[in-house]
Amino acid sequence: MSNSLQTVAYIAASILFIFSLGGLANPETARRGNFFGIGGMALAFLATALGGQFSGYGVLLTAIAPAVLIGSLLASRVAMTSMPELVAILHSFVGLAAVLVGVANYLAPDSNLTGSESVIHQLEIYVGVFIGAVTFTGSLIAFGKLRALISSKPLLLPARHVLNISILVATVVFGAQFMTLGFPAGLTPLLIMTALAGVLGLHLVAAIGGADMPVVISMLNSYSGWAAAAAGFMLSNDLLIITGALVGSSGAILSYIMCKAMNRSFISVILGGFGEGAGKPQAKSDSAEPQGTATPTTVEETADLLLGARSVIITPGYGMAVAQAQHPVAEITKLLQAQGINVRFGIHPVAGRLPGHMNVLLAEANVPYDIVLEMEEINEDFPQTDVVLVIGANDTVNPSALEDPNSPIAGMPVLEVWQSQTVVVMKRSLASGYAGVENPLFFKENTQMLFGDAKKNVDAILGKLRERLEAKVLVGAG
Repeated sequence: MSNSLQTVAYIAASILFIFSLGGLANPETARRGNFFGIGGMALAFLATALGGQFSGYGVLLTAIAPAVLIGSLLASRVAMTSMPELVAILHSFVGLAAVLVGVANYLAPDSNLTGSESVIHQLEIYVGVFIGAVTFTGSLIAFGKLRALISSKPLLLPARHVLNISILVATVVFGAQFMTLGFPAGLTPLLIMTALAGVLGLHLVAAIGGADMPVVISMLNSYSGWAAAAAGFMLSNDLLIITGALVGSSGAILSYIMCKAMNRSFISVILGGFGEGAGKPQAKSDSAEPQGTATPTTVEETADLLLGARSVIITPGYGMAVAQAQHPVAEITKLLQAQGINVRFGIHPVAGRLPGHMNVLLAEANVPYDIVLEMEEINEDFPQTDVVLVIGANDTVNPSALEDPNSPIAGMPVLEVWQSQTVVVMKRSLASGYAGVENPLFFKENTQMLFGDAKKNVDAILGKLRERLEAKVLVGAG
């Protein structure tokens, strides 16, 4: 393939990637967006492999065959509840790839680069390795927290910000040495910086609490994009630069949007809980402990409430994902809609542990897109709603975010489910959510607690609804 033809292929692949991002912005076009992305990546791979500068097909196939097999098996077997962990570990691979590409580029210098071009290339290597190392270790910590291999609580070391700043200063110092030392003496400061950047990535993400993990995932997605762009500069690959910039910028925008949704400072999260926000310890106050007694309910009472309602809003959370209850929830929705009941879903921007987690689960169960509404669209409708069914959600429906100024989640926009006539919370216990914050919603007068496994309870509610409706038909026929 000629260089001009390869350039055309790269431009076409870039356009497909842009179409892919555009498609993924809307649930109705997400499938099409995925196909655009697959097509763009396939075109990019073929254009690179068939380019005139490449000849090692044997090595390429040897590396690709097991990678394709492992990736296919993992992607086909991973549960939706484990998707955040999978995304985190894939981000770490991108970061590690950037580190390896940078070190390899330094060990095999291009003799055609001289003067300012050589200096710029050295800087590209150093910056690319730094970003890659931070992404690699930070993603590993995010994976460990999401997988519950390590505690989700923030690691707040004494003088942690001084530690971060010291690492950054040391990175600059070693960078100056790297730029002035010739080959191969510059390898030593490069490797020392890589180790320091790895420690920085570990510490930054370890200092972020579990409540902010959805933001961390999107932030690491941005980091992985910039790491890929840096690798593109090192390899002089325009398509890799464009792709990395698209991923990096879109991830940064998503992180900012999610920080706004959680009342978090974007800079605070990036710096690992600098100042207020992420990692803020729970304050002691008179309102920190919920007052009152929880009111339990039964499956039968919940079914009767739903059938007697004119409007129902379902607010799912990570508990629904864990229980894999989305399919019976979709069946309940169909039954209630057939009775003329207005059923909708309220989705918090950070419901679950991955952006869009709940939307994907509901789409998998064929819930119509037009009844799945974002928090801003549905919050004003709660006062006119008869029944709200909370399935496995906790922090995203916690009224202390608005009522307790001393709460760690104070100021975070939440789904104001308590404004409705009746709230039924499906949860295993009264335990706090992933953020570790007590939830006064459980003790409000209009809240009823349906304890137990979400899947079993939802299946039981579905069964009772069918019984009630069948009995109604028999009575009408008699």
